[in-house]
Amino acid sequence: MRVLIIGGGGFVGQKIAHRLAERKTMRGQAITHLALADLNAPAPMDAPFEVSCHATDIADRSSVNTLFETKPDVIFHLAAIVSGQAEAEFDVGMMINMMGSLNVFEAARALGTCPVLVFSSSCAVYGGEIPEQIEDWTQNNPQTSYGAQKAAAELFVTDYSRKGFFDGRGPRLPTVTIRPGKANAAASSFMSSIFREPLQGESAICPVDPDYEVWYASPRVTVENLIRTAEVKAEDLGEQRCFAMPGKVASIGEMIECMRRVAGDEPVNRIVWEKDQRIIDIVSGWRPLINPQKALKLGLTTDDTFEDNVRYFLEDDIRR
Repeated sequence: MRVLIIGGGGFVGQKIAHRLAERKTMRGQAITHLALADLNAPAPMDAPFEVSCHATDIADRSSVNTLFETKPDVIFHLAAIVSGQAEAEFDVGMMINMMGSLNVFEAARALGTCPVLVFSSSCAVYGGEIPEQIEDWTQNNPQTSYGAQKAAAELFVTDYSRKGFFDGRGPRLPTVTIRPGKANAAASSFMSSIFREPLQGESAICPVDPDYEVWYASPRVTVENLIRTAEVKAEDLGEQRCFAMPGKVASIGEMIECMRRVAGDEPVNRIVWEKDQRIIDIVSGWRPLINPQKALKLGLTTDDTFEDNVRYFLEDDIRR
């Protein structure tokens, strides 16, 4: 079994890679090779199987074709321009999120082996004039360029799968928090920074009101769900290959109180409340009330409470 992680230098890609090194298997077979690809080649890692690291620009079809000479059986396509940057730089977002994804899909098709392909989509595909409660059958109606690019790529995931070009599945990720590392250009970046920085002794700005609600999942649960998504049988997915990944909903204020219960008052007091209308305009189009029945039936899971997310960060990712 040969596995490829595109976006393998990012924090989710790295966590999947290390989890696979622990598991040693994928879809009931021993992993023999893991390829990690990103714009800059990821650092080598120890594993009980061969690992190769590749510098790949998914906007460049020839670069993608070279990467696919690794002949993967399972592909995790995680690479993307994040929401805030995609909104501010439309052409860059289209080049990576839409055309780059199409390059990946075409390279997978060209293998001729119908590999499993997990496309990391987003709950940003929802929005606009839809019911407050989102069901598996709710129409996509994104209100950001990022959401539109993800939704467009989703259509190809389902159609390429219908044609037998690859065995695709496109879980729509909740906001993944608490992320380690540094803040990025994602509009949702504050949903990690207002916990990560205070827990590490630094201040952080919250640009929204305490009652803003978030559909969230921890990195630990997200990684397990992505791996599970790759292992689901094709016949269990049905005709719609893209679906909401399970998450939990809570307001920012409730999440902060969870941090207080785990870590005390000190980190909470490091949060600075300062509204940012640009961020508000983007995230206000995202819908938090999602009923992910399909994903739950497929065996995907959720965190119990946001207190677990804080504990996972303290155990797995806090800067020491």
